[in-house]
Amino acid sequence: MTSVADIKITRVEHSRLSETKLENIPFGKHFTDHMLEADFINGEWTNVQIRPYQPLLLSPATAAIHYGQAIFEGIKAYKNPQGEPFIFRPYDNFKRFNASATRMEMPEVPEEIFMEGLKMLIDIERNWIPSYADHSLYIRPFMFSSDEMIGVKPSDNYKFMIILSPTGPYYNTPMKIYVEEKYVRAVPGGVGYAKAAGNYGAAMHATAEAKKKGYDQVLWTDAFEHKYVQECGTMNVFFIIGDKVITPNLESGTILAGVTRDSVITVLKTLGLTLEERDLSMDEILEAHKSGQLKEVFGTGTAATISLIKELRYHDYVMQFDTDKWIYTHQVRKIMNEIRYGITPDEHGWMYKI
Repeated sequence: MTSVADIKITRVEHSRLSETKLENIPFGKHFTDHMLEADFINGEWTNVQIRPYQPLLLSPATAAIHYGQAIFEGIKAYKNPQGEPFIFRPYDNFKRFNASATRMEMPEVPEEIFMEGLKMLIDIERNWIPSYADHSLYIRPFMFSSDEMIGVKPSDNYKFMIILSPTGPYYNTPMKIYVEEKYVRAVPGGVGYAKAAGNYGAAMHATAEAKKKGYDQVLWTDAFEHKYVQECGTMNVFFIIGDKVITPNLESGTILAGVTRDSVITVLKTLGLTLEERDLSMDEILEAHKSGQLKEVFGTGTAATISLIKELRYHDYVMQFDTDKWIYTHQVRKIMNEIRYGITPDEHGWMYKI
């Protein structure tokens, strides 16, 4: 079993931090000085190390490239007013990562590597966490099959890594969403609940088509009737209808169990709102909009945090919203941010101190 003492650290000679402007830094385009890397070989995890961020040397026959055995997670680290680094709910992402690994017939990553390695990496790179509003350090753990062979079977060898990227706001303005009715993201019995790389690759064509129509993302519907809402391309979705908040349930296994989604549900309940996790049809949403009962619509995700939706298109029916007049979405965003940035006490045990 790997211990913290087994994690070898090789530091860069010169940090790129002094050459990087962290304010309003775009998402996913700049990376910190170091990364964590580990290999699964002969049935055990080995070669666990933190080393300078650099390209990988891979065989053209690397199995992940051909057969898609690849998973990932998204986590964020923040600084409180005292400059201390905290990670938001990393244990939940660790558990979900291994749930994805099981579904994709990949080995689970031990806590000693995932959590302790993450803690060590963030500690080394703490100065990369931006100290600006709506900024954070995005954490990307991922694993892929590394067998050097052509053949459809689970690999024997895997590589696990964590890279870090300082980021500003993911979505700067309220979003326009297109309800997708032709293509599907997931079906019951599939891998919709796993954070598998292929889920995102398969979604790109539909998203590109929506962007040609002037929309930012798609809202997926169920695979059988294209009637019930699922999730957006990069986030779970919530609807405030009348005095209730409704979000699609997870029972079908077609929706990612978002950590931010779960956190928002907790916060909404503290505000005294009635929350329902259930099937929600577009017909019900349209009826609510026409009757004036559809009050607010927003998305939640690690990258997106809480994103306001200002327009929703279904068939030729366009629903537009004045997001400045919303109440609960702004409250939830404020509460979540104050917890993440250490402005108010964390009564839920979400923030993991480094």
